[in-house]
Amino acid sequence: MDTTTSTEVTDNSFLRQYECRKGDFLAKVEYAQQERKIFLTKLIIPEQLEEDVDFKNEFLTAVFDNIKNEKELKVVPTHPKIAGFVRKNRIKYKEMLPVGISI
Repeated sequence: MDTTTSTEVTDNSFLRQYECRKGDFLAKVEYAQQERKIFLTKLIIPEQLEEDVDFKNEFLTAVFDNIKNEKELKVVPTHPKIAGFVRKNRIKYKEMLPVGISI
């Protein structure tokens, strides 16, 4: 089973955010990187895409896949909606959380 997503995510390191375009809209996850951890601090979904649960899940999956495959950092989800995503996908992302962090 292929677990990769077709949603394309760009790491805009200058603005410290992951970005994903859908049509004319831009969704973002802002982050702060510290040592071997990345803190996901803010999820910005345009109002027009707010009800599209599949898009949000694909976007966050693509962000987590990028962090796992490209950065190899531990993830600290500080935004409530991102923490909720991790909680729903606990088995898949448990190993990405730092020791002592439980969601």
